[in-house]
Amino acid sequence: MPGLLLGDEAPNFEADTTHGRIRFHEFLGNSWGILFSHPRDFTPVCTTELGRAAKLAPEFAKRNIKMIALSIDDVKDHLAWSKDINAYNKDEATEKLPFPIIADSKRELAVQLGMLDPDERDKEGMPLTARVVFVFGPDKKLKLSILYPATTGRNFDEILRVIDSLQLTAAKKVATPVDWKPGDEVMVVPSLTDEEAKKLFPSGICTKELPSGKRYLRYTSHPK
Repeated sequence: MPGLLLGDEAPNFEADTTHGRIRFHEFLGNSWGILFSHPRDFTPVCTTELGRAAKLAPEFAKRNIKMIALSIDDVKDHLAWSKDINAYNKDEATEKLPFPIIADSKRELAVQLGMLDPDERDKEGMPLTARVVFVFGPDKKLKLSILYPATTGRNFDEILRVIDSLQLTAAKKVATPVDWKPGDEVMVVPSLTDEEAKKLFPSGICTKELPSGKRYLRYTSHPK
């Protein structure tokens, strides 16, 4: 099956978008990137998602994230839909969004990236794209993949939280525990010995005692 697995390099596809024609690697540059797909233009859940994404664009920019969406309609429809999205946000109903939308009317890119939802079809019986989230690192490799069905809208606050974790753990030898939020304690990765951890985290390490006697639950404060 076509598709991307964690660690795969993003294909350097060319595509027409609402911001002009792009080559994906050049679009990303040295930034992180997020690609999120949508089943169809002028649909209710997709409109709320893109509205939320547009409102959060400054938060993605602060994290050095290039945003790009994909939907299985042409650029003309994307531009008309953008007016509805801006109106939904109670902004001026222009064709401009803070990120491009890829035109994939032949579903070629959706097939290549493994984005089609076999259970959701349009009135012609063609499969729709699922709600996929791909996050790529500056090395163009896939760091995160989340797949939602067409009927379930995404939580963009959660996507930002996961990106914060990805960027932190890419830079520091830590992992983030359940329900972690920026500023919370983090966990020391198992590959570090206690001595190595003490040198890396001068703020100290707290080890939770467990019935097994194994010292694997090691916490430290959020690294600077």
